[in-house]
Amino acid sequence: MAAKRDYYEVLGLQKGASDDEIKRAYRQMAKKYHPDVNKEPGAEEKFKEINEAYDTLSDPDKKARYDQFGFEDPTGGFGGGAGGFEGGFGGFGGFDDILNSFFGGGRRQQSNGPRQGADVEKQMNITFEEAVFGCKKKIRLSVDEDCMDCNGTGAYSKDDLKTCQKCGGRGKVYMRRQTIFGSSTVESICPDCKGKGKVITKKCPKCNGAGRVRTTKDVEITIPAGIQTGMSLRMAGYGQSGFNGGPSGDLYIQFNVSEHPNFKRDGQDIILEIPLSVSQATLGDTIQVPTIDGPVDLKIPAGTQPGTKLRLRGRGTKNPKGGSSRGDQYVICNVIISSSISSDEKKLYEQLRNVEKDTKKSPWERFVSGFKNIFSSKN
Repeated sequence: MAAKRDYYEVLGLQKGASDDEIKRAYRQMAKKYHPDVNKEPGAEEKFKEINEAYDTLSDPDKKARYDQFGFEDPTGGFGGGAGGFEGGFGGFGGFDDILNSFFGGGRRQQSNGPRQGADVEKQMNITFEEAVFGCKKKIRLSVDEDCMDCNGTGAYSKDDLKTCQKCGGRGKVYMRRQTIFGSSTVESICPDCKGKGKVITKKCPKCNGAGRVRTTKDVEITIPAGIQTGMSLRMAGYGQSGFNGGPSGDLYIQFNVSEHPNFKRDGQDIILEIPLSVSQATLGDTIQVPTIDGPVDLKIPAGTQPGTKLRLRGRGTKNPKGGSSRGDQYVICNVIISSSISSDEKKLYEQLRNVEKDTKKSPWERFVSGFKNIFSSKN
């Protein structure tokens, strides 16, 4: 009988190689010598040798003993391998990952292992005030949860849950198919147990064997101040319940905030347009303007032009992600020209016009002076 080759030599490594180096070398060698791909004589034996080496070097305890004693391990020796090629692909200590990634499977299926439940998404309409100040609201959810009568097994009793004969309880079966490399073996969910590894001989009457029941419940939600349209709030664990002991999914609530008749939002800032009379804009004034905190004094500078933007620092909304900082409120000044004036107002405006003519050019006169050549050519 031929002497065994050093496990590090089998994988093309130096003694003391790291776990990542061992795993990387194993994947490369296993792909190269897999019997479904490599039809050369001796490939199958080479493949079994590779798996035996990996079975030892990928296990910290076995690797430590092998590094110390080699094949003369006094605790029981090595060479058991990982099940051998004839025994199937399920126990090769990591080869399932290679098989799936090499032949297009990608991530290995864990059909009968713990799996997280699906997330749930909901839309919620809230008012401007609720978004600005934050509030608590309730939302009704309908989710699937484990049946309490059978603890999610779907069976009438524990004696009515049997190991699936088709897949041996693995929840997976292996099929052969043709690829560009030739015949290959790929895994799929067992059709008899649907990936659970167990079959039910007598169903639970409450869930009819599904193991899950539809439950409707009210959930209270704390909406943070400053939330905006399009933002989402995540509530961990309020989605669909998990499978086989896996965690529940999450609840995501997306908000739609109704518009306010006067206040506008720009992130954490608030925009408010206010009307000013000609005299207020010209002479200046101090007025009270609305904010989300109530009315505050605002000084209008003399000579304020239409569209002027004045800032009220710290009068915007909070950051919904937390913190004490707030946005600002911007007040846009709209100077209103009345379309109907009293006789007294008319007299005053006429006096103002005469004063302007005597002391300085009007805005219109200053404007048309820039078109002197055009106007002179008309005469």
